[in-house]
Amino acid sequence: YSYAPFRIYVQNTRMVRLLNYDAATNYLQIPAGYQTVTVTGTNGYIYLQKTLPFQDNAPVTVAVVQTAGGLDLVPISDVCCPPTGALSNFRMSNLAYNSQPLDLLLADGRVVYTDVQFKETTYFKQIRPGTYQFYLAETNLLPMPSYLDIETMDSAFIGVAPPFSALASLQLEAAPRSTYTLYVLSGGSGSNEIQTLVDYWSAANDCTDTAYLNQDVSMETTVYLQD
Repeated sequence: YSYAPFRIYVQNTRMVRLLNYDAATNYLQIPAGYQTVTVTGTNGYIYLQKTLPFQDNAPVTVAVVQTAGGLDLVPISDVCCPPTGALSNFRMSNLAYNSQPLDLLLADGRVVYTDVQFKETTYFKQIRPGTYQFYLAETNLLPMPSYLDIETMDSAFIGVAPPFSALASLQLEAAPRSTYTLYVLSGGSGSNEIQTLVDYWSAANDCTDTAYLNQDVSMETTVYLQD
């Protein structure tokens, strides 16, 4: 969150020229095996070097995140079952160092995920095409069963204040046959100052390369997120 844009190197090859906060690259191909990833400033200052394993034909997002000990790289596997029929896939990843364990809820009170901790990425759930109003909050509510799809809620709930104290919210237009990841990012230095970023790809796109996401984040078939 507080850093200037990064440059990302794999071994000695520059993979990302400029990675801003809350930005994600396209997927980039890199050789399978153990690779040394280097995060630098535009002036060449080295913030972090870390060796990560990359599997063959396995897309992954590598996030740059802030931790108590400085920057770190968090690999997030993007391997999932292809969408079936008109359904899509959805998950949540908490990359906000200053957050407490978070719940993800719909405006009608259904809890999609509960107690998602820093550096944790949830399992995928199927989501039906439509409009969704999501909220991030700390609650004592129980989650919906893991096997249930996320169903479009009644339009009457769109824009309605939830019956709980929300830390952040977003509206998602879920398209058919797509895969979505909701990233929770730091939005400031205070506790639970968070913001969101949604990354997705459609079934028609090839997701076997590497993308980078900047939330202090991402790589190989990698996304880079800078916090």
